[in-house]
Amino acid sequence: MVWLGSPPFPEAAREALADSQLRRNLRTATTAIRDKRTAVTAELDDWEQLREAGAAIKRRTLRHLDRYLVQLEDSVTRAGGTVHWACDAAEANSIVTDLVRRTGAHEVVKVKSMATQEIGLNEHLARSGVRAYETDLAELVVQLGDDRPSHILVPAIHRNRAEIRDIFLREMAAWGRPSPEELTDEPGALAEAARLHLREKFLRAKVAVCGANFAVADTGTIGVVESEGNGRMCLSLPETLITVMGIEKVLPTWQDLEVFLQLLPRSSTGERMNPYTSTWTGTTTGDGPRAFHLVLLDNGRTATLADPVGRQALACIRCSACLNVCPVYERTGGRAYGSVYPGPIGAVLTPQLVSGGHADTLPFASTLCGACYEVCPVMIDIPEVLTHLRARVVENTRARRRTPTPEAVMMKAATAVLAEPARLVAAQKAAAWGGRLLGRRGVMGPLPGPLRGWSDARDTPVPPRETFRAWWRDRREEGTADR
Repeated sequence: MVWLGSPPFPEAAREALADSQLRRNLRTATTAIRDKRTAVTAELDDWEQLREAGAAIKRRTLRHLDRYLVQLEDSVTRAGGTVHWACDAAEANSIVTDLVRRTGAHEVVKVKSMATQEIGLNEHLARSGVRAYETDLAELVVQLGDDRPSHILVPAIHRNRAEIRDIFLREMAAWGRPSPEELTDEPGALAEAARLHLREKFLRAKVAVCGANFAVADTGTIGVVESEGNGRMCLSLPETLITVMGIEKVLPTWQDLEVFLQLLPRSSTGERMNPYTSTWTGTTTGDGPRAFHLVLLDNGRTATLADPVGRQALACIRCSACLNVCPVYERTGGRAYGSVYPGPIGAVLTPQLVSGGHADTLPFASTLCGACYEVCPVMIDIPEVLTHLRARVVENTRARRRTPTPEAVMMKAATAVLAEPARLVAAQKAAAWGGRLLGRRGVMGPLPGPLRGWSDARDTPVPPRETFRAWWRDRREEGTADR
C-alpha cells in the first residue's frame, strides 16, 4: 500500500518538480488521455445520467455490502470456485502463496492488479521462492526497470519510448527471452519485443494471478477489462487462476455491470469500449482453468466504510480520470505520493487504508480546484473527502501534542483579529506599511516564521495601499456629500 522509505509528499514533490523530463512525459500523456476522454463522453447525451446511475449503484452496494459479499461467495462456490476471506495484506499473501505451493509451481503470470500491488504480493512470493511475471506492457516496464508505478491506468507514464527501449535492452535477458539487439524506440518494435518475451511465459505457466474490476453477486461472475490481450491469455491458459479482489468491487447484478462497462472505458482510456472484456463464472470442464480461487480482501476497507464521509472513496472504479486532470499530479507524477494509489483518489483512499506516517500528508496534496470531482464517473466528491481528512489529521495532531502547533497559534490570532473590526483595520494598515518596506516590484520577499512555507512556494503580492473598507468608506462619503 505505502512504499517503505517513501518521504512525505512535500519532500517527494519537491524532488519530482526538479525533473523536467518527468514533467514533459506526464504533460504529454495526461493531455492526450484527457482530450480523448472529453471527446468520447461528449458523444453521449445521457453521460451525466450514467454518472448518476453509477454513483447510485455504488452507494446502494456499499450500504448492503455484507449481504452482497455473502451472496457472491455462495454464487462462486456453486459455480465450482473457492472463496477465501483475507482481513489484511499478510493474510491475503499467505493464502495466495499457499495456493501456489499446492500446485508445485515456482512461477506465476499476472494480470495488472492494484490489489496485489497494495498487499505487496510479488515481493512476498519472491521471498517464498515463487517468481511473479507481470504481463501488462506498462507493468512489465516497471518490473524490468525495478521501478515503482506512477499511474493507475498507465503505470509507466513517467517513461518515454527511449527510456523503455533502454530498459528492455538492459534487463529483458535477466527475466527470460532478451530483446532484439537492434531494438528501436518505435511503439511497434517495443510491443513486439514485449510480445516475444512474454509468449513463452504464457505457454508454460501453470498458475495465473489477477485482480478484478467487478464481480457480480447474483451469478458469481468476475470481470477484468484490459487493452492488450495479455489478460485474456492469463485468464484462459493456466490450470489454476487466483483472483485477489477488494471487497468494494462487488456489484449486485449483471444489469448494474452494464452501466460501468460504459463509464469505465470512456473515463479511463477515452475509448467507447474496452478492447478486451473478460468475464468468467467458476470453472467449466474443458474450458479455461480447472481451479479458480477468489480472495476477498478487506485490508482497511471495513474501517473506511464506517466513515460516512470517507466511504465515498470505496466507490472508485480505478479509471484514473482524476489523475489526468489534477494540476498537482501532472507536475509531480505518481511516485511522489509514495503509495500504490496516486493522484487525488490516492490522496483520499491511502490515508484511510493506512493510518499515520507519510500517508497523513497526502490529503494536503491538492489545490481543492474540484476538477477531480467534475470528471469522476461515479461522482466521488474528492474535495469534500480531502477537507474531511485534513481536519482529521489536524485533530489527531492536536491530541498528540502538549503545546499548540505554530499553525494553530496563527489561526487563533487570526480569529482574534477578524472578530473585531478595529483590530482588522489596524492589521490591514500594518500590513500595508510592512508591504512598502519589504516589497519590491509588487512582490514581497520571504515571510517570517511559519509563513515562510507560503512564500517559499509562491509569490506573495504586496498588500494594497488602500483597503477595500477604506475605498468603500470614501466612496460612500462622496456619495453622501453629492446628495
